[in-house]
Amino acid sequence: MATLEGMGGVDLLGMLSELEATLPLWIGKIYQYDAKTLGFRLNGENKERRFLCVEAGRRAHTVSVPPAAPENPSGYCMLLRKYLTGGKVLSIRQHGLERIFEIVVGKKETTFSLIVELFGEGNVILTDASHTIIKPLWHHRFRDREVVPGVEYVFTGTGRVSYTAEEFDGMLAASGRDLVRTLARDFMLGGTYAEEVCRRAGIDKTTPAREAPAGAVRAAYDECLRLAAATASPAITASGCWPFLFGDEPATARFDRFSAALEAFYPAPAVAEKEEKPRLSREERIRRQQEEAITRFEAEIRRLEEAVETIYANYPLVDDMIRTLSAASERRSWQEIEAILKASDNEAARAVVKVHPADAAVDLALDPAVTIHVHESVEANVGRYYDRIKKMKKKKAGAEAAMERPVAAEMPVRKKGPAGAKPRWYHRFRWSYTSDGVLLIGGRDADQNEELVKRYMEGGDLFLHADVHGASVVLVKGTTQHMDEAAQFAGSYSGAWRAGHASVDVYAALPAQVSKTPEAGEYVARGSFIVRGERTWYRDVELGVAIGVRYEPSCTVIGGPVAAVAARARVWVVLRPGTYEPNDTAKKVLRALKERIPPEDQKSMKNILSTEKVAAFVPPGGSDIEGLYESRV
Repeated sequence: MATLEGMGGVDLLGMLSELEATLPLWIGKIYQYDAKTLGFRLNGENKERRFLCVEAGRRAHTVSVPPAAPENPSGYCMLLRKYLTGGKVLSIRQHGLERIFEIVVGKKETTFSLIVELFGEGNVILTDASHTIIKPLWHHRFRDREVVPGVEYVFTGTGRVSYTAEEFDGMLAASGRDLVRTLARDFMLGGTYAEEVCRRAGIDKTTPAREAPAGAVRAAYDECLRLAAATASPAITASGCWPFLFGDEPATARFDRFSAALEAFYPAPAVAEKEEKPRLSREERIRRQQEEAITRFEAEIRRLEEAVETIYANYPLVDDMIRTLSAASERRSWQEIEAILKASDNEAARAVVKVHPADAAVDLALDPAVTIHVHESVEANVGRYYDRIKKMKKKKAGAEAAMERPVAAEMPVRKKGPAGAKPRWYHRFRWSYTSDGVLLIGGRDADQNEELVKRYMEGGDLFLHADVHGASVVLVKGTTQHMDEAAQFAGSYSGAWRAGHASVDVYAALPAQVSKTPEAGEYVARGSFIVRGERTWYRDVELGVAIGVRYEPSCTVIGGPVAAVAARARVWVVLRPGTYEPNDTAKKVLRALKERIPPEDQKSMKNILSTEKVAAFVPPGGSDIEGLYESRV
C-alpha cells in the first residue's frame, strides 16, 4: 500500500498500468514546484489532457486539477522542456517491482528517457537513447554507481516481475528465511503485500520458504500482481492507499481509478514561496560577506590541518597506496586501474573512492577524506596541504584587514561573462578529447615531444605518430572506441598538413615499444624516437581540424578531430589543408565563429573569444575553411 512516506513497488505497478492504458501521449509543458516535485502536462488524442505529478523519493500519479504554475521556471525545468516538450511518449515501463520507472520519449529522429526514482532520497534523471545521463535533478555518487552527467545510468535490482515455475520454486527452495521475508525481499513485494500473498495461499507467514508449497504461493503471488495492475478496487483506509482492497480494514473512501485515490491521499504540490530576506545596507551586506568569508577560511584551514593529521596517522597505508598505484600506472591506463579498484574486495582498494586520471591522483576514504598524488612521496603530498593552509591563512588575514577599513564608495557594476574553462596542465600542449571523453595530447615542437614521452607517457597509453617527418608525438590517455579521431588528430598536426596533403598514414605503438636508445652507429635527434616491434597502422587518414566554442560545462574555445569537436561545440569551423597562413587562418576562424554568436554573448565572452585562443588549435602550414556549422540541439 502507499503510505504518506511513499509508494511501494506494487503501488507503482498499479499506477503505471493505468497511465500506460492512456497512450499515445505527447509531452506538453513541464513545471517544477519545489526541490523534488515536478509536473508534466500530457496531451492525448481527441484533445484529452492529463497531468502527471512526480515527487522524487515519494509518489507519482496523475491529478485531475493541475496545481498553479510557478512564476519562473527553474533551470532544470527549462532543460527538460528543451529536450522533451513536443515529444511522443513511446513507452512507460517499471524496472521490475523496484520503485523506478522510465518514460521513453521520441523527438525528431532520436529518443530520450526520463527515469524517476521513488526510493531513498529520490531523483529524476534525463538520459539519451543509450541511457547516458544528460542531467539529473540531483547529483549522487555511490560506491557502485554514479548519477552525474556523462555517465551511463545503472538500474538497481534485478528488474524481474514474472518468473517461470522452475525459477519461482528455485528461489523459494534456495531461501534461508521464512516465507513472508522471502516474498518481501527476494520478490520485492514489501511487508504488507507479502503477508497478503501468504493469506491468499493459506500458509502461515512464519513457515520456512523452502518448506512452503510453491504452487500455492506462486498462484497467490500472480493473483496479487494481477489485481494490482488491474486496480480492481482502489481505496483509502486508515493505514494507507491501496490499488485493491484486502484484509478486514474498512475503507474510508473508494475510487474508480487508483490515481484518483492517490490524488486524494497525497497533498497537492504547492509553489514554493520565496523567503522574504531582510533588506541590508550595502555596508551591512559587505560586512556580512566578509564575516562569512572568514568563517569559510577558518573551516577550510581546520579541514586541511585534519587532513595532514590523517595522512600521518595512516602513513603506512598512504605510502603503500602511492607505491602500488605509481607502479600500476606505468603498466596500465587509469581507466583500467579504476575498474580494477572498483571490482576489488581488498580493504586498501576499497579506500579509493575516486580517481583523477588527469592529475594522477586518488581520493582516499579516510576521516576526513584526502587527495593523494601517486607520483609524489607522502611528505610531498603533505607539503601540498601545507601550501594550501598558508594560502587560506593569507586570505583570512586579508579579509580581517579589509574589515578594519571603511567600506569604499559603490562602483558601477560590470556584467560578468560566462565562466571560462579552468586551466589544466595539458593546455600548453596540443590537446583535445575524443567523442567518448579520452584525452589526446600532442607536442607542439621537438622539446614537447621529448617531454611527453619521458614525463607523461604511462602504461595503458598509446603512442601515435604520422608517417612523415616533422609531426607531433600524440599520446592517447586511455582506451577509446574512436581511434579514427585520435589518428586524425595525429595526422593533422604533422608535416603532412604543411605539405598540403589530403591524407596521411598514422601508426600506433605501445609505450614499451618507444625508446631513445639507437642501434650502434645510429643517431636519434631531439624530439625523435625509435619504435621497435609491430605497429598498428591507420591508412589514408583524412586530414581535418575543427575549431569551435563550447558553452557547457564551461565556456571555452576547443579544437581537434572534427567529429569530437562537433559533439561538444555550439558552433564550429572545419579546416582543411589550404593556402592561408596560420595567423590569417586564426583571424578568419574567429570572424566566422562570431557570425553565429549573438552580440550580447560576444560581449560577455571577450576574454574567451580571441585570436590567440583560436590560433592554439590551427595546424602548421596553410589552411582553408571548409564550412561553418552550428549545433541544433
